[in-house]
Amino acid sequence: MDAFELLKNDHAKVASLFDQLEPATDATTRQQLFAQLKQELDVHAHIEETILYPALKQAAETREITEEAYEEHQEVKDLLAELSAMPADSEEWDDLIVELRENVEHHVEEEEGEMFTHARTVLSEQQLNDISARMSAEKQQKQKAAAS
Repeated sequence: MDAFELLKNDHAKVASLFDQLEPATDATTRQQLFAQLKQELDVHAHIEETILYPALKQAAETREITEEAYEEHQEVKDLLAELSAMPADSEEWDDLIVELRENVEHHVEEEEGEMFTHARTVLSEQQLNDISARMSAEKQQKQKAAAS
């Protein structure tokens, strides 16, 4: 699986978690789904920020969109921190979940619509293979660490 397939799979999993989370009314269910969502987003952001984005930031064609992606990740992280600090059954929590989803969906659109297309032009096949292998290994390691 190449890096872009791996990331698109992550995007689909996160969208599915949002689909389950938004209609949930039970606080315990919400907290469990939010914990899964946060874990997915944390691992996803980590592999992008430590492996893919540094490679893309080096090329002039992808530098600006990569810098914007770092900023979007920070916005998502800030929202996740806010959500983690409040009760899952509050009205404000509902509003922040909607805002989080909007931020994530915007980020996904830009990545899949622009960044991945440009990335394929600036990364060699060897670079892409290396990045894909590193991202897959790092993701597995992070998931194992979170499970233990």
